[in-house]
Amino acid sequence: MSAPGVSAGNERNPALWAGIVAVAIASVLAAAVVGSIAVPPGDVISVITGGHASDPGHDAILRLVRLPRITTSALVGAALGVAGLLMQTLFRNALADPYVLGANSGASLGVAIVALAGGASGPAFVGTLAGWGRLGTVLAAAAGAAAVLGVVLLLAVWVRNSVTLLLIGVMLGSVTGAMVAVLIVYADPNSVQQYMIWGLGTFSATSWADLEVAAPIVAVAIVVTFFWVRPLNALLLGEGYARSMGVDIRVVRAIVLLVAALLTGVVTAFCGPVGFLGLVIPHLVRGLLRTSDHRTLIPGCALVGATLAVWCGTLADLPGENTTLPLNAVTALIGAPVVITVLLRSRAQGGVV
Repeated sequence: MSAPGVSAGNERNPALWAGIVAVAIASVLAAAVVGSIAVPPGDVISVITGGHASDPGHDAILRLVRLPRITTSALVGAALGVAGLLMQTLFRNALADPYVLGANSGASLGVAIVALAGGASGPAFVGTLAGWGRLGTVLAAAAGAAAVLGVVLLLAVWVRNSVTLLLIGVMLGSVTGAMVAVLIVYADPNSVQQYMIWGLGTFSATSWADLEVAAPIVAVAIVVTFFWVRPLNALLLGEGYARSMGVDIRVVRAIVLLVAALLTGVVTAFCGPVGFLGLVIPHLVRGLLRTSDHRTLIPGCALVGATLAVWCGTLADLPGENTTLPLNAVTALIGAPVVITVLLRSRAQGGVV
């Protein structure tokens, strides 16, 4: 039985779920095969199952480049998909995304501060925080995102209305964005260029060591959401209805924001601000499964999100070429038509997004 106000659809269709899983597996294999250097499918399967490729060069490409990139993209897609679902449910807004509370702006501010320090001390790259290289970039981004989201979480204790909290998050994002613009003016030009590249997002900069840190955080955060399915379903009919069902709105809001903050902060710290995925994935899953039940949407967003992100990462690397497209350009090309469709559908139905 679905909860009141929760529509049922294809969520219990075994064939549909089998198809989603099959597409996910096929996407991972295809992403490992294609690239500037094609790798035989047999070598891919051999490496994934713990063996070795027939060619040492293929073995190195898979282990050091493609498999870390594919794992990162799947992790990011799952994290942003679930985070976007949580934000759209909490704020009851079809255009809410994981960055609506300013996590990306906070991370950008952290990296921009490092860029200014680098510019002041010479031609140091934006990520050079006390000589820590890429780790400095990750720490700066994580600290910036945590600072902004910490303010939002603190305000969530006193703010009763979710719409007010949403507006506060947008304003905080605007303020941090303005601070970034000011800092860039004083930064070294080389640092500014590298900062702009970081802002385009990438799945290719993470190592297995990075994934050992990011993967457990994402996995635990997604698992936690399953314990809050009933309150999330109740929120679909509004906070007033949820309160009448015994839901403590402030507690649920704090948990949802904390989980979304963890998912978004980890992604932004390691991959930069990856746009559109968190906005688009929940809509794709709702349309595919034809349900609003979070028991189905959460795993659906994780799986479909991982698959879509794998394809975005593959397209960004332009198979057969030595050129790499900006990741956010690819996600925007895929995501913008979906957002436009949502807006047109809402208008046709007389709704307001």
